[in-house]
Amino acid sequence: MIFLLAAIAFYVALNLGANDVANSMGTSVGSKALSLRQALAIAGILEFAGAAIFGSRVSETLATGVINSEMFAPEPEVLLVGMVSVMLACGLWLQTATSRGWPVASSHAIVGALAGFSWVAKGAIAVEWQAIGLISAAWVVTPLVSGLIAALIYSLVKRWILEHPEPKRQLQEWIPWLSSALLGVFGTIVLPSAIAPLNTWLYHQFALAIPVHNLAIAVGAAATISLTLISWRQLDGEWASGIGHRASGIGDKRQGDMGTEGQGDMGTEEQGSPMPNAQSPMLITHPPTPSREGEVAQCPMPDAQCPMPNAQCPIQNSLLESQFVRFQILSACFVAFAHGSNDVGNAVAPLAAIAYILREKTIPQGDFAIPFWILALGGAGIVAGLAIWGKKVISTVGEGIIPLKPSGGFCAELATATTVLIASHLGLPVSTSHALVGGVVGIGLVQNAKSIKMQTLKSIALAWLVTLPVAAVLGAGLFSLMRSLL
Repeated sequence: MIFLLAAIAFYVALNLGANDVANSMGTSVGSKALSLRQALAIAGILEFAGAAIFGSRVSETLATGVINSEMFAPEPEVLLVGMVSVMLACGLWLQTATSRGWPVASSHAIVGALAGFSWVAKGAIAVEWQAIGLISAAWVVTPLVSGLIAALIYSLVKRWILEHPEPKRQLQEWIPWLSSALLGVFGTIVLPSAIAPLNTWLYHQFALAIPVHNLAIAVGAAATISLTLISWRQLDGEWASGIGHRASGIGDKRQGDMGTEGQGDMGTEEQGSPMPNAQSPMLITHPPTPSREGEVAQCPMPDAQCPMPNAQCPIQNSLLESQFVRFQILSACFVAFAHGSNDVGNAVAPLAAIAYILREKTIPQGDFAIPFWILALGGAGIVAGLAIWGKKVISTVGEGIIPLKPSGGFCAELATATTVLIASHLGLPVSTSHALVGGVVGIGLVQNAKSIKMQTLKSIALAWLVTLPVAAVLGAGLFSLMRSLL
């Protein structure tokens, strides 16, 4: 029987991965920082890691915190049937939404289905309305917090880097801060748990009693310094290469036939654009051209061709955006890890409760241990789902709300990772899709509010709104059907 139930949980995870892949990689694909194939590979690894390492707390919350499980103590088999109906209801609704490209919140579906079956089984008193209220409040606050964080970060990046008269010098000064923010968010919340086994091994092997947080800080500091040094070196080389080659191309165009198509600067743009592509985000194949101090940051185009100030020059903007690609890739990795750590609970929490009932012959009370194989099953289902059906939903978040560049995508993903990882650490099953959509909208408000596609947002909001009641009706209906058959 447990194998059949595990297959149903895998089905839920499959649909969850297919729908929520946009939450972790949609912005990276939309900004062309990653190809779809690269995004699926990276997300697959980190979604599974997040689910296996950090997913148990949310699973416990969903398995025991949404319903009054004590009311099912005399009849644990009723709770078992109810959890099966919850998994089926969640899977069916997610599959329906995915087929239409709607990035719905899986946490809405699981909570709605839990409330629906509990109400039918034991009445309204069986539903922990206070817990649902807290979770629902988190759904409302999540996009607001994520949007505020994204808007704040992007405002700083735009003001002090993208629109600054000396963007290269500013980016050099900001790289350590961007590296610290990126790795600090991840390290502060995740590293203490991830490094705990290493800390235990050091104590048993070498009798080194190092506090867990100290070891996490040391690892994070080393990673931040390494990322900063690598970014500085690549910035110098790529900036000189990109600007120098552009200057050479413009010189050739001045000396040649001005009416010839396909040569000069336009030919260089097509063949050696410094903007990254999906297969080689940082690759610039042209050798650097020596220049005097201070000239590297200047646009080499003549005034007649580039009347804009330095900060708006397309050549410099493309070089600046190319530097944000690596930061966006890292932030996308953290969002994938955060998504796995938070949303795996939506798929496996009912299965965890069922396994507990079958093993202990009683209902789970409060926190209980989630077996690793259940977390691994949920992670594997998420990975398989995003690989098989994930493409359709990616375009909605990555391209359907606002046109994204790597700088904006990085800020949206950093805000999403911050919001979701904090929520996961607190055991709150927030919606990753809420966080990412809120972050993208925050970027759009800073860029240009008119660029936000309101029709897409209305469709997403409507899908969010109907998810909970639809899942509740499905859960209640399936529970009633299975109880009558049994």
